[in-house]
Parts: sequence; structure tokens; C-alpha cells
Amino acid sequence: MEQAAEKTLKNTLDSMILSPSGWRGIFCIAGDEEDSGAEIAPAYRIISAAAAAVFAEYLCKLYSCQSPLVILGQDTRPTGRVIADIMIRAFLASGCTVKYTGIAAAPEIMAYARTVLKPGQGGFYYISASHNPIGHNGLKFGLDDGGVLEGSQANKVIELFKRYMNQGSLTDNIENLLKKADEKAVSRVYEESSEVKQQALAAYQSFSMDIIAGKSQRAEELKLAIKQGIKDNPLGIAADFNGSARTISIDEAMCSSLGLGFHKINHVPGEINHAIIPEGNSLDNCCDFLDELHSKDPSVILGYMPDCDGDRGNLVIWDDTRAKARSLEAQEVFALACAAELAHMVWTGEFTTNGEKAAVVVNGPTSMRIDRIANAFGMQVFRAEVGEANVVNLARELRNKGYAVRLLGEGSNGGNITYPSSVRDPLATIFALVKLLRINSGGNVNAGFFSIWLERAKKAGITTAEKINFADGKNISLAGIIASLPSFYTTSVISPEAQLRVTSTDHVQLKNKYQAVFEQQWAEKKDQFYQRWGIKDWEARACIGTKELRNLSCFGDAQSGGLKIVFKKDTETAFIWMRGSKTEPVFRIIADAEDPFLERELIAWQRDMTIKADLISSRE
Repeated sequence: MEQAAEKTLKNTLDSMILSPSGWRGIFCIAGDEEDSGAEIAPAYRIISAAAAAVFAEYLCKLYSCQSPLVILGQDTRPTGRVIADIMIRAFLASGCTVKYTGIAAAPEIMAYARTVLKPGQGGFYYISASHNPIGHNGLKFGLDDGGVLEGSQANKVIELFKRYMNQGSLTDNIENLLKKADEKAVSRVYEESSEVKQQALAAYQSFSMDIIAGKSQRAEELKLAIKQGIKDNPLGIAADFNGSARTISIDEAMCSSLGLGFHKINHVPGEINHAIIPEGNSLDNCCDFLDELHSKDPSVILGYMPDCDGDRGNLVIWDDTRAKARSLEAQEVFALACAAELAHMVWTGEFTTNGEKAAVVVNGPTSMRIDRIANAFGMQVFRAEVGEANVVNLARELRNKGYAVRLLGEGSNGGNITYPSSVRDPLATIFALVKLLRINSGGNVNAGFFSIWLERAKKAGITTAEKINFADGKNISLAGIIASLPSFYTTSVISPEAQLRVTSTDHVQLKNKYQAVFEQQWAEKKDQFYQRWGIKDWEARACIGTKELRNLSCFGDAQSGGLKIVFKKDTETAFIWMRGSKTEPVFRIIADAEDPFLERELIAWQRDMTIKADLISSRE
């Protein structure tokens, strides 16, 4: 019986994804990713307790202390409370002090951690599988800065965890550990939870205002400009919470405090009514809700839907050119946030082109549209490997080198991270657009946010911006703002054509075989590419962690990171990209181009080449 349990535990552990972006698995006892039961499989009981014990050990060694403070929270998945109870006991038995927020949005617990934790005092642990289906759950953790552990630190914890899981008599050791938890201490954690939650909400609201307005001398002026702009020209927001952790977070209070109208559906915690991932058909409910609201109140023109932990939320807008609501692509959302937050830096005087170094940090598959936007402001773009932790850590590295980095994120996944935050946040995205729409004057240059963007875009020769005639801030629409952005067409990461199931487990070998396929086919196609698209050349690049490697001669040097082929005319005009996911069992491919027909051609070609390379690799 013990051998069978050990085998089950090993198989369960092998099925989990352990990465710096988070640990994930199908925790529910039925083993069905769509199961909504609250009970977890016995193997995950062991894994949850072991994960807590290992993090406690890591904190004790890192800070040379015996009783680190751990802030623990969860999203609204059914299995969350069971996992939390196990972890509370394991943390207490390991000598930690525990503050339990209960259900909290990921940005909320991270804001609370950076507010409450003193340097060297402890860390936070969050129970969530983000946008994965309801039967999944997962774990992510960080320190007192409110961000998840950077790659090397996260990998240390993963190695500690693997060693812990390989010890003898593991099941007995875990059960003995859980029995050591003082029941009075456990009860006290739960009794204090309500107060901890209120503290977390207060910390999050204060921190969110710092994100929206910034810390410059013009922060108060900016807040007043938002309020005045909305007073002069009302603006309403529609939210489909889908039972997520944001149902009991600060969203409504935050929006109302700045004068926005706020309307919500699916706002009961845990009542998840449709797919969790905030993309594609999942946004249909919010579109319908926005249509209904707009028909009664034309000021309601913007909506959003978060994922279960509430750090990712994509948008729907009232599109006046179509006379109906529509969802935005993830890359569109990030591009809008980019234009807004770079205009923010100009409006506040944080960036004046008088010698300051400023940058935008994105992941490898983020559209080159961002390069065009940043270049219009005189700022640089730096790229990291897919994974929020990689982007956040690259931004930190750049700030240490003297760069101002206000905006960062994964354009391919939507949402944005706005400094000083270290995590995506739908409210940061919403208010980026609110500033574009409603701040129409003032600031360091006595201009509105959209005027600032439009002026710089026209000077940079962005033809889509040159077509926009804009004089009165009250006449601006979201469709008009989007029309002014550089035209790029990017494969959606959730489209079936962007996802492959490859048989090769050696991604270095796969990329080497892909190189042979690509180079052979490029030799056959290059004249055609030049005649049809003006493409003269290409360059291979890779993003590994926080590093971008250029001019790769060996594609396998990309390792498990993202491999990109950039196509060039006189300027860079398109790319194809590939990478095996580290949080899902898929291999992703993307194409990005200034012309929609070129994007279609490139993604079909990329898919064909990757399949051929996989077939060759799997035969050897």
C-alpha cells in the first residue's frame, strides 16, 4: 500500500509544472481539470505541506532568522481553502508567523506584502493557478518587495523542494509536521484573518493610487485632472468578475473614488460562470453587458474581465465605428497602455528627452508595434523571456543602470505592469486608458495624454497617427485612439494555430533541426519574399531569462527560451517566434507583421516548419 502511495506521489509530482512563474497541477481529487470539487488529492496534501515547509526553510536560511513572517492568500478556486489550511499548519509547525488574507487578488496580497513586511522579515505565498481551468491550482511566492522570486532564487526553492520530496518516509514526516501545529495558533490565524484582509485592502488601495498617479511632484495635479476630466465628460466601467478574487477587492471603491461609474456582473466570490482565461469567447459576457449598459448610458464605454487571481484582465470597448462592444486583442491592450504610460512620463516631466534614459520592458513575442511607440517617445525597448518574473527582473536590472522604466509587461498575454508594481493589474490597465481618454490639458507640457501621443507619433512618421485629426478632447473615442497606433498584426496566443503539441522533449535539438529546415526553405523563398514584401534579410534572436541574444548562428543556443526570426526591409518589419511553455504542456508559435496578409503567410510557414522539425527530431 505504501509503495502504491509513493508511486502515486511521484507521478503527481512529475505531472506538475515547477517554474519561476509558479507551480501548477490538477489539485482536485477527481484529477479532471474542469472539476469544481473542493477536495484535493492525497498526493497534493503532501505536496502543499512540503511546499510550505521548504519555503519556511528557505526564508530562515535567507534571513538567518527562526520565525519569518509569511503572508498567505488565495484566489477563489474551490480547492484553495483546503490547501491554505494545510499550508497554515505547515508554516506554523515550521516556526513561521502567519498572516492569512483569505481570498485576495494577487496584486492585493503583493501590495500588502511590500507594505507590511520589513526588509529581511519574511515573504508571501499565494495559492492560485492564474488563468488555468478550475480543477487546477498552484503556488507562487515572493519576498518583501511584493514581486515573485527572480529566476535564480525561484530555482533554488524548486531544487530545495525536489530534494525534500526525495527524502525517505516523506508521508510520515509530513503527517508528523502537521500534527506539530498548535491548534490555538491555527485558530488565532483564522480569527485575525478578517482584520488582515482589511489591512490588505487599505494597503492595496493606497499603492494603486501611487501606480496610477505616480510619485512625481505632479501626482496630485494628475489625480485632480482625472477627476475633472470625468466630471466634465462622464465615463463608466463595466466589470465581469466571473467569481474571481477581484469580487472582494478594491475595484469598485477605487473607480468610484475618482468619479468613474462602475457596473458589475458575476460578482459573487467563487461563482465562476465561464472559462477563466480572459481572452476570446470568455469576454463575450462582458461585451453583452457593455452593450446593454451603453444603450442606457452612453458614458459606459469600457469593460474588463479578470482571471481567477485577478492579476490579468483584458478589455472590451464600445467601438463607435461598429456601433457595438468588442473585445480587444491582448497586444492591442498592451499597446494602448504603452502609449498612455509613456505620455504619463512626458505629462509629469519624468521624461523630457534632456538626456534621461528611459525604457519599456517586454517579453520576446510582444509585437514590434511597441518598438514603434517607444521610438516615437525617444525610449528604448528591452526584451526578456516569456514569464512575468523575467520581465520584472529585467526592469530591475535596467533601473539599477539608471533607466526609468515605468511600463513593462508581456504584450502577448495582455495587461501591463506599471511601476512601482511588480505584477500585472487590471486596474493599472483601466486607468491607463482613463488617463488617455480624460486628461486633456495641464501637466509639464500643458497638453492631454492623447495629444502628447499623437504629436510624437506624427513626428515619428507613424502614418496611422497622421490620419487622425484631433482638436477637442471630448471628441476622442477608444476606436480613434486604437486607429492612431502603429499597424501590426499578431497571432493571438490562444488561437489554435498558435499552439502545437510536439513530440520532441529536447527543445535544443528541436531548434537545431528547425534551423536546418528554415535555412533550406529561406534559400528557396527569399526571392519571393523580396519581390512580394521587400524583405531582404533575417536575424535569429533568443530571449533566455533577462537576456536577449542577437545574431544567433546556432538556433539551439536559445535553449528552452524563446527563439525569434526577425525579418528586415530597411527596417525590421516582421518576426516569427517559438517557445515551449513552462506552465502548460504546449509549444507556442507566433507571427507578427505590419501587413495582415504577411502575418497569415508567416504563421502558416512557421507552423509547417516547426512540425517538420519536430518530426525529424523525434526520429533521431
